[in-house]
Amino acid sequence: MTLEELAALHEEVFAPWVKALRIRPVEIGPAGARFLMPAGADLVRRGGEGGGVICGQALAAAGDTASVMALVATLDRFRPCTTTDLSVRFLRPLGEGEVEIAVSILSNGRRMAATQAEFRAAGGGKLAATVSCGFAWLDA
Repeated sequence: MTLEELAALHEEVFAPWVKALRIRPVEIGPAGARFLMPAGADLVRRGGEGGGVICGQALAAAGDTASVMALVATLDRFRPCTTTDLSVRFLRPLGEGEVEIAVSILSNGRRMAATQAEFRAAGGGKLAATVSCGFAWLDA
């Protein structure tokens, strides 16, 4: 699967609010994929103490979405699935700007798959969050 095909699938399969995250694939490998997400004002918490950072809900959704896209790229086809587990660890805040999401496929079996997504500020920032996902294949 090419980067263009994966990007097109993102537009075709996901819900409108997920597409609004504007996640785009930049690298596909045999054990995962790398994505970029522009984090503008629409993803940043406003006001109060701690304002100006990307909200956790956006990171959780991006981790789940990028994980599905990495699995699709590895399988070279879309396979319907449902998220069975999602765990987020926030290590440091991410501010506005482009975010790199690196997804590793931990397992991909006949009935289940597991992934880990790591979030950093694009350009080599420190690890800011991880999202671990479990998926059940619906066509198993």
